[in-house]
Amino acid sequence: MKKIFSLVLVAIIISIFTIGCTQTDTPQGSAETPTNDFDASRTINVVSREDGSGTRGAFVEIVGILEKDANGNEVDRTYEEAIIQNGTDAVMTTVAGDKYAIGYISLGSLNDTVKAVKVEGAEASSENVQNGSYKIARPFNLAYKGELDPLAKDFMDFILSAEGQAIVVEEGYVQVGTDLPSYEGSGQEGNLVVAGSTSVTPVMEKLKEAYEGMHSGVSIEIQSTGSSAGMKSAIEGTADLGMASRDLKESELAELTGQPIAMDGIAVITNNANPIEDLTIDQVKSIFVGEATEWSSIE
Repeated sequence: MKKIFSLVLVAIIISIFTIGCTQTDTPQGSAETPTNDFDASRTINVVSREDGSGTRGAFVEIVGILEKDANGNEVDRTYEEAIIQNGTDAVMTTVAGDKYAIGYISLGSLNDTVKAVKVEGAEASSENVQNGSYKIARPFNLAYKGELDPLAKDFMDFILSAEGQAIVVEEGYVQVGTDLPSYEGSGQEGNLVVAGSTSVTPVMEKLKEAYEGMHSGVSIEIQSTGSSAGMKSAIEGTADLGMASRDLKESELAELTGQPIAMDGIAVITNNANPIEDLTIDQVKSIFVGEATEWSSIE
């Protein structure tokens, strides 16, 4: 009887030791880590912006998702099963709530609810946008039709001054120049309407706040409507200034003057539980055109 009990006890000890080894032998941070519970065999849930979004326009062009067909027409090959969201906050909320999602947002809007992956080994940062190592980057433009009236010109002068560009940098973007002039200002009064990109809106709100603080008689209305809508408003005269988070199209440049006010990176974001840390441009493209459909295909 004692012999049987001893054999059972030895079997239990061996079993416990084996389970312990199995749990600790899995590399930390891998797709199979029990503490992470990330199943790499699951489908990649692609999250993209809507048509007309400046962020989408810049992203698909830089990554190579925008291609020409046999007739020479540009075609956006974004995955037809992608979840489409109308705004930066909506993209972040979707990715933050879905362990298997991936999306893209303005670098200046990035927060700790999601994770920005490296691209070609470079972190998504203002410094790397400025030194050129982070390749997914685009300009923020203001556009206007004809000649600027005195108030709009003075606001533009403030944005491009040392004081205005300091706000751009504080908000996580890259300033458009060096050796910038100080803002001298003048006694301005009146109303301005600035409409367009949801990505440009956050920094524009800060610039507006600072400018209105120096001019008690000025009121600036910011309309977050999307880049294409902003250009249309500037052309039609319903906005004094249009915001675009991309280069202006030839058709827009035929009627508008564009002025870069900042440079911005486009961060490729995943859920914080995703162990992926770095992607190549080719991998990003393959995900967003629907060629890579499972996380296990990304090595």
